[in-house]
Amino acid sequence: MGVKGKLIGSIEVKCGGHLIHDIFHTNPRHILNISPSKLSHFEMDHEGESLKIGSIVNWKYNDDGSEKDKTIKEVIEAIDVEKKSITWKVIGGDVLELYNSLSIITSCEGEWTTCTFVYEKKTEDTPEPLVPFGLLLNVLKDIEAHHLK
Repeated sequence: MGVKGKLIGSIEVKCGGHLIHDIFHTNPRHILNISPSKLSHFEMDHEGESLKIGSIVNWKYNDDGSEKDKTIKEVIEAIDVEKKSITWKVIGGDVLELYNSLSIITSCEGEWTTCTFVYEKKTEDTPEPLVPFGLLLNVLKDIEAHHLK
């Protein structure tokens, strides 16, 4: 069994956390246009724009400036519209080469958006998932900048 951990980060978003949640929940495809230097592909397993519990989503992203994009496949485990939170469980992709499991929780309250990574490393020597965590925070900043234009 690997070493379990949790990373939590909150950023203030002047556009309001509800707009961050809304774009993730109701129009995640649009994030590609907002953050093209970080995300290059989005695919959802069903018709329509909104995420729903059980949705499978695939992303291609670049978190290190290399020429090769990485992939991540997630299933939506929970959506709480009132609390403006979404729980994404990673079920495939490059990140699972280092981690036995990774769940990502995005939540928004007032002017704050919080990201939580709950993970289990494959070995004690595996680094904390700071690079993908930083990527997500930077995407959130891009979304905020987009809404403030």
